[in-house]
Amino acid sequence: METRRRHSLPGRPLRPGTWPVRWRLALASAGLTLAILLVFGAMVGHFAGQRVRDDFDREVRDAAQTIASELSVVETATGTYLIRGPGLDDVVLPNDASVRIFDAYGDLLDQSTGAADLGPPVGVGIRDYLRMTVATESLDGPNGALSGYVQYARSEAPVGSTIARIWLLVAVGVFAGTLLASLAGLAIAERAMRPVASLTAKAREVAATRDPSRHIPPPQADDEVGELARTLEQMLRSLDAARTEREEAMQRQREFVADASHELRTPLTSVLANLELLETSLGPDDSERREAVASALRSSKRMTNLVGDLLLLARADAGREAERGPCDLAKIARNASTEMDPVFDGRTLSVDASSPVSIEGNSEELHRMIVNLLDNAIQHTPPDTHVHLCAKSENGGALVEVADDGPGIPKEMRDEVFDRFVRGTGSADRSSGTGLGLAIVRAVAKSHGGTAEVVQSKPGGALFRVQLRGVFLRPQPQSEGSWAGA
Repeated sequence: METRRRHSLPGRPLRPGTWPVRWRLALASAGLTLAILLVFGAMVGHFAGQRVRDDFDREVRDAAQTIASELSVVETATGTYLIRGPGLDDVVLPNDASVRIFDAYGDLLDQSTGAADLGPPVGVGIRDYLRMTVATESLDGPNGALSGYVQYARSEAPVGSTIARIWLLVAVGVFAGTLLASLAGLAIAERAMRPVASLTAKAREVAATRDPSRHIPPPQADDEVGELARTLEQMLRSLDAARTEREEAMQRQREFVADASHELRTPLTSVLANLELLETSLGPDDSERREAVASALRSSKRMTNLVGDLLLLARADAGREAERGPCDLAKIARNASTEMDPVFDGRTLSVDASSPVSIEGNSEELHRMIVNLLDNAIQHTPPDTHVHLCAKSENGGALVEVADDGPGIPKEMRDEVFDRFVRGTGSADRSSGTGLGLAIVRAVAKSHGGTAEVVQSKPGGALFRVQLRGVFLRPQPQSEGSWAGA
């Protein structure tokens, strides 16, 4: 995520199952903490709220009992009642408190200023009435007989406000605890996953470089991550050993092919010489034998060419460089065009190689490269096609171009035409050549520090461009006339 890599694949929805492990560990920690805090907070809020309410009820009842102990109701001879004790307005009451005095029959005798309607006295005790807590106590007369009742009430609003604040504090505590648990879980998970991230980065580095010889950092702890690191290290060592064995086997195979191709050239040359000698010794009447010898000569020449191609590719694969020396690439191009001109079969060839291009290279391989490019143009273009060959110096290097105004090469095939044994779908593609011509072009270009590519020419055909870098003996003048790609 990113300066690191993204944790989810681009374009895929971020579902919980695709979350990073550190996120899932933090979420599990936060979820467990939330569940515990919810249960604990519910219990704390319930018991704290109940304790506040019980304390308030006890305070109201104690106040009612205190007032009842200081007052008494006395019936006079005329049938009226007298209240003995401090006046109700003289009793110190909270602002929201109300006091009412009743006789034994439940008739209201007196009440504090602004007292609320508390309803008739209903037995001794405490009850809720119109969002008020009402405590009722009995008043004893001179002989201990019941002489009346006193009601003391206070609003429940302060209690409700206090309980609400308790629940708010519980909710804030639950949220804060969950948030801290999430952050702590994420930090712990990050720390725990740091060795795994290090292993991932190292494995990604190995995948990018394709170099199993790199080492995994040694584990700092003997735990599951350490076991994973040791297992990855063992896997890399096994892959490195397997790669080394494979490369050694392939190198031996390349050297064998190169040596075998080289050894086959001598007997093939002898066979060709003998067949040519035999052909010249046959008289005009030996038409059948002459045709058989001619067929054998054609097959031997094809085999000789194939062995030469294999030898060149095998040397390139084995890293063996042919002998090099000063040579003129323009002269090589002119010689190749002269050699191929008789087989152009109705096609026209123009050559732009008048200025010398002196390079350090192998003239035989460069000659083969240009001949293969021209032969490729012959095989894959119809008659009346114009082919243009150019050899010049360009941008501190040498450039060889072979362009035509034929059907061209589809874009999807341009990256693979230089592979070995790759042919098109046309009849000429399937019937002619060995499938190694363009592979040799690329191998020769690479061995001379260059590259080979194919693009579209201005007339719409194919343009093969071979650029050779770092092989000049001296700067050369530029020449004109290239069919550069459109």
